[in-house]
Amino acid sequence: MLFQELIRTKRDGGVLNSTEIAELVAAMVDGRISDEQLGAFAMAVYWRGMSAKETTALTQAMRDSGRVMDWHSELSGPVLDKHSTGGIGDATSLLVGPWVAACGGHVPMISGRGLGHTGGTLDKLSAIPGYDPFPDPTLFQRTVREVGVAIIGQTDDLAPADRRFYAIRDVTATVDCLPLIVASILGKKLAEGLDGLVLDVKTGSGAVMPTVARAAELAEKLVDVARQSGVPAEALLTAMDRPLATTAGNALEVAEVIALLNGNRQGGHLFELSRVLSARLLLLGRLATSEQDAFDRLDQVWHAGEVAERFARMTKRLGGPGDLLARPSRHLAATPIVTPIFPEQAGWVLSMDMRAIGLAVVALGGGRRRAADTIDPAVGLSELVEPGQPVGPDRPLALVHARSQDQADQAALALQAAIAVVDTQAELMPPSPLVSRLVAARPKVY
Repeated sequence: MLFQELIRTKRDGGVLNSTEIAELVAAMVDGRISDEQLGAFAMAVYWRGMSAKETTALTQAMRDSGRVMDWHSELSGPVLDKHSTGGIGDATSLLVGPWVAACGGHVPMISGRGLGHTGGTLDKLSAIPGYDPFPDPTLFQRTVREVGVAIIGQTDDLAPADRRFYAIRDVTATVDCLPLIVASILGKKLAEGLDGLVLDVKTGSGAVMPTVARAAELAEKLVDVARQSGVPAEALLTAMDRPLATTAGNALEVAEVIALLNGNRQGGHLFELSRVLSARLLLLGRLATSEQDAFDRLDQVWHAGEVAERFARMTKRLGGPGDLLARPSRHLAATPIVTPIFPEQAGWVLSMDMRAIGLAVVALGGGRRRAADTIDPAVGLSELVEPGQPVGPDRPLALVHARSQDQADQAALALQAAIAVVDTQAELMPPSPLVSRLVAARPKVY
């Protein structure tokens, strides 16, 4: 097969069949197609798009480029997972996985590292000393079977074509191409052997797809392609125009999750969204008969301490400390400098540029500018405000956790520029809903 002819076809607006797409994806793995050709193909798709059939074929070929897990010979309950398109303070995976497991689901969650201004679940877990995000397959499968949840990183044999193609997209400015986003997300998730998938698609200033229209289009494509590939799926459009948690930074977010699990912190956006995502998964997995039944089951296991127990068992099984929940400050890294960032004027928070806030955390060392960069798990922000709250000389915008005073000063300037403050409450706008839309699919019948 001449891959330049496939590129030409797509460049000129033509349609590729499933055999051609499967051959192209196989060539990504065995090296028969060059980086230059892959870059050209990505750019052709960026400008010309893909039909629904092409997008489904590309997704399935990505899924089948490596091992596809099959759990049904060893698990009795449904195999479920969630995926988020990324945001600031989005540690929902650390709550949703154990929560669903405590209700009878099995969650073999394959997570990724941070991308650009957004944090990554894998980076948060790597802030836990000893936690192995790349365990051997036997340990991974045993943890899912016995604990109900294991959150790990993408292994070499899982959707290997996506690993190479994503690196090409990253350096050719084609990351934000809808068909390629769909194939990248679902190629990995469908390889987990799922019975149900919930997708959290962010909108707002901190989202990869900031506009509601663009996010809704992505959500609909994700649900449709997952359904065409045999996996029931739903997508929620959720707000990322404000912090999801009160922290942004890997160890800080883990500490906030632990505070919720221990009962030292109550409610908040992170808890509420995790509860909603978990409820949708229980419904998809037929572990609940109605939305109210799902919430009742979730609340029951939460108050009984079963979610905290699942998180603790998963962490210990994968190499983390056994007393992490009891003594988080003993294990999670901290910075020598913790200082408040005050607004330039007193008033009320009107809006927040969440992308700029995420980049401020990256500048502190909490994210990567290049793939080879090492993340400092301790740095970040805590006690973040949100729109509608008062700020002033006694109410800071946040606390910055930094390695040096210069870093702290730079973060203060970035935060002051990213957060708009107005004089009176009358100028405030009503907050956007945390969940604005549900794109649903029909659940699978067991």
